[in-house]
Amino acid sequence: MDLYLNDTLVTPSTNTYPYRAYLETLMSYGTDTKNTRLQNSLWYKDTKGHLEAAHNHNRGLQSRRRRVAESCVVELYGRPHLDLFQQDKLFVNGVALKMKLVRSRDAFCLHSNADGVAFKVKLVDVSLFVRKVKVAPSVQMAHALALEKGTAKYPVQRVVTKIFAVPQGNMQINKENLFLGQLPQRLVIGLIHNQAFHGQYGRNPYNFLHLDVNYLALHIDGRQIPAKPLTPDFARGLYARSYFTLFEAVGKSQGDEGNDITYDDYSEGYTLFAFDLTPDEAAGGGHAQLIKHGNLRLEIHFANPLPNTVNVVAHGEFQSLIEVDKHRNVLVDFST
Repeated sequence: MDLYLNDTLVTPSTNTYPYRAYLETLMSYGTDTKNTRLQNSLWYKDTKGHLEAAHNHNRGLQSRRRRVAESCVVELYGRPHLDLFQQDKLFVNGVALKMKLVRSRDAFCLHSNADGVAFKVKLVDVSLFVRKVKVAPSVQMAHALALEKGTAKYPVQRVVTKIFAVPQGNMQINKENLFLGQLPQRLVIGLIHNQAFHGQYGRNPYNFLHLDVNYLALHIDGRQIPAKPLTPDFARGLYARSYFTLFEAVGKSQGDEGNDITYDDYSEGYTLFAFDLTPDEAAGGGHAQLIKHGNLRLEIHFANPLPNTVNVVAHGEFQSLIEVDKHRNVLVDFST
């Protein structure tokens, strides 16, 4: 999706948008929400170990299939996963909002084990629902006076998702300059099959593989994070510390909250490594953090050579700011 504010591009479209939407939903919500209102967006959890299966063993796929069986029309309703739409402040008037939607390939969106088919997704009708608020004249006047002295400021969590390929046969990854310049506050790493990323009916693009990872660490300007690297042993079912990162990184390690990913799920389609890189480990705490710059390097080792080419998904969240001045010029503190 492209998002423009008064012809200023604030969110550019990339082919990584589906991964942003999936990861934000997967890691942010618990069982109750996923089993109720998120089904409006066709969210049904895939069965562990069967994410590639287009048969009855994958209960999530079967639930989605029932909604679209026999080429019937399915109605979806949900919030776009764009930086501006994930913050709660009302936007000032006089700013034109323009969106452009770029579709993914049908072979990426649809899952089938049939050979030689070309199933299609057809959009019948698309609507954008926007809430508008009519404020009191006194409030409008106060806003106008405030804009004479400064700008309207909108803190946002800007998301940048990078994906790069690693050839078959490799036993380690050393990715220099994964992020160079402003460093992310939070980072999620996952591994997927290369063919699934490019779109293949028989592949699930959201099947995050463990691939016998036995070492994973980040390096920021020579400093290793975590101080003791993650060293899971998937062959023996020993990956508790790696699994716990899914809760630590999103502030769910202490309270009575979860994400509907069980310990057994983690090694069979839900293998993700998450890091909160803020000093107080409160990336989602709602308060400003000191913005840091540097070079982030990713290091991964495997117990066995990669059986095929894989893609590394790196989902980074950055603290950023969108400003609007009295002339309704839109200013951003990042490069799109």
